[in-house]
Amino acid sequence: MVNLRKNGEIVHSEGPIALFGGGETGPDDVEQALKRATLAVAADGGAAALIDSGRIPDAVIGDFDSLTSRHRAQVPPERLFPIREQDSTDFDKALRSVRAPIVLGVGFLGGRLDHQLAVFNALVRWPDRPCILLGSQEVVFHAPPHITLQIPPGDTVSLFPFRRVTGHSRGLEWPIDGLVLEPDGRIGTSNRALSDITLEIDRPGLIVMVPRASLDQVMQAFASGQTGRWPARAE
Repeated sequence: MVNLRKNGEIVHSEGPIALFGGGETGPDDVEQALKRATLAVAADGGAAALIDSGRIPDAVIGDFDSLTSRHRAQVPPERLFPIREQDSTDFDKALRSVRAPIVLGVGFLGGRLDHQLAVFNALVRWPDRPCILLGSQEVVFHAPPHITLQIPPGDTVSLFPFRRVTGHSRGLEWPIDGLVLEPDGRIGTSNRALSDITLEIDRPGLIVMVPRASLDQVMQAFASGQTGRWPARAE
């Protein structure tokens, strides 16, 4: 359902939400996201990809500085939710305004590096909002307290800390047990799966990257309810 700013949330769904941004999208990204989602939400100019595919967004959230008048005119006014402040990105505005078991983000990877870094920042800022980002080569998500994935042996599993974290792993060629990962210290990119992998992380702050083919694996892991969830960050 779409709420009018109930408890600070604009969209609430019992099923996955597809969230669309204005960045790069692959030829089948919109279709892949829509068939896995209950509702389709756009972050500002991300409405264009949806509308051009023939789907009107259930909600558009943002400051509306990149939503063209042509696309805006095709969205019913009651589905437009402007947030005018300029202290956060449209992805941040949208992510904090939706509530769902899983948010599948499309159009947030690729393109400008500063935009991607801001997206990763928002993933960490809102640890209680499970969000999986679909890229051309990989799937990116903020690590929950624990997760198990069936990653084919030899596939790349990259870990990048945005905060100081520690944890345990199984199934990685280079285990993280006993290591401290931090943005200005040791990181965990270009690791490899040996078998099914399990990650257990002590606190929020770790970004995980796995091959795009693992999308359904990651979604199923979050949907299972067995990953645990981080509490909302105190602002």
